[in-house]
Amino acid sequence: MVELNTKQGYLDADLIKKDFPIFELNPVGEELVYLDSAASSQRPNQVLVAMDDYYRRSHANVHRGVYQIAENATKLYEKARVNVGKFINAPDPTREVIFTKNATEAINLVAKTWGQRFLKAGDKVVVTVLEHHANLVPWLMLKETVGVSLEFIEIDGDGMLDITGLEEKLNKAKVVAVSMASNVLGTVVPIKMITEVAHNAGAMVLADGAQYVPHRKVDVRDLNLDFLAFTGHKMLGPTGIGVLWGRRELLESMPPFLGGGEMILDVKRDRFLPNELPYKFEAGTPPIAEAVGLDAAVNYLNTIGMDAVASHDSMLTQFCMEQMSENLGDLVNVYGPPKSMNEFRNGLVSFGFNEVHPHDIAQVLDSYNICVRAGHHCAKPLMSTLCTTATTRASFYIYNTKDDVSKFINGLIKIKEMFLS
Repeated sequence: MVELNTKQGYLDADLIKKDFPIFELNPVGEELVYLDSAASSQRPNQVLVAMDDYYRRSHANVHRGVYQIAENATKLYEKARVNVGKFINAPDPTREVIFTKNATEAINLVAKTWGQRFLKAGDKVVVTVLEHHANLVPWLMLKETVGVSLEFIEIDGDGMLDITGLEEKLNKAKVVAVSMASNVLGTVVPIKMITEVAHNAGAMVLADGAQYVPHRKVDVRDLNLDFLAFTGHKMLGPTGIGVLWGRRELLESMPPFLGGGEMILDVKRDRFLPNELPYKFEAGTPPIAEAVGLDAAVNYLNTIGMDAVASHDSMLTQFCMEQMSENLGDLVNVYGPPKSMNEFRNGLVSFGFNEVHPHDIAQVLDSYNICVRAGHHCAKPLMSTLCTTATTRASFYIYNTKDDVSKFINGLIKIKEMFLS
């Protein structure tokens, strides 16, 4: 499967790539260069086989069936919950790990349940200008329905979170909702310090880990978080499954999010009694096969080691920024922390290329079978702060190599010759 030189923290991306059928079955002809893992990662054979095996051997609905394959399905589903919980060092995985549709649903769950119950008009919710819409719009919706006030932590000239006077900014806040890493700038935020200051101010902290959990080791106990949201499809798992981790006492205090089957203990004509955790928040048939796939993805990442994943991301990012500077110079404006601050940047590079529109860049690169993302990346307030409407983004993961980056740079050089000569 995977070869890892643990002494150097080095992973063999060429060997890893062989686990991913999309790189072998690509119909275009040229080798696929996939640089859009920040949007959605690819899946290794181990994930695909696990899900296929579930459907072929154990498919049944979970928790209520007393026949053998239903019991097998339940065991697989609950095993995934525990494994995912251990991956983030959850104190009580069997109760605190909630399976959702994605990170967006996980954040909405908190805003709609904890927020509706415990927030009132005038309460302060603090977010950052780095936020993906998924960790902004739910709080804006609470602003409309409940009347909370929304305040922003801004960024500095290097794309880092401006934490000057953070104690004052968080004073009297009830909620601090913050992305652990920006999907546009790659900026890694000082989440542990923010959590400490927030708790001293009496605020609850929700961390959006969609861009962080797939790339770096996470320990919810060490970070002292209250809620953590992340998604399966950015960490080698399938689409259709996300995770909300929350402190048990907080989850116990929250009303159900959706009503229906599984989330009840009893129903009368005039009332219902909600189920215990975690089922109170998992109404209806859950994403069983997707949980099996996420379980396999976590096992894959554990085999590699998250420190090696982070080191590999950092190496590729540094190499990419160096090559852009050497080959394209001032034609390229790279957003986010500079090369000298690479340790504060996740594995992605967003940039503007002179007067060439990001969509044109992406389309030309696609003609060379190079996949990048162009647009506002669901972060319009940040785009406004950067005084632009869109960027081109190349994002890296464990199956990317220096050769992939070199092909990407060569593609940009061809764009330079095409549009700017």
